[in-house]
Amino acid sequence: MKPTRYYSSRQEKQIAKSIGGKQVANSGATSFHKGDVKTADWLIEAKTVTKVKDSFSIKKAWLIKNQEEAFAMNRRYAALAFNFGPDEENYYVISEKLFKELVKYIQEDREV
Repeated sequence: MKPTRYYSSRQEKQIAKSIGGKQVANSGATSFHKGDVKTADWLIEAKTVTKVKDSFSIKKAWLIKNQEEAFAMNRRYAALAFNFGPDEENYYVISEKLFKELVKYIQEDREV
């Protein structure tokens, strides 16, 4: 079995590619580069597991820390990306406020 960092890095690279972002080198290891993937507007914290699972626990502390780090890095949005195993689809956790903005945007787009 490969180390957890191997699977984490693969997930981060995949997320960065899919959203046009950049993988944060040494994420979390420095005081000025936080999160795992960033774009001009987003800071994404990525969590993965080393083998396929049926469930995944989300920690409130991860969400709070991600929001604080996004603010500190001048990013407008924060999200937690997770999956249920290597090469599995990523799911994103966002705040209710951001979800409401997304709903409104989709509704307005449909009306155009």
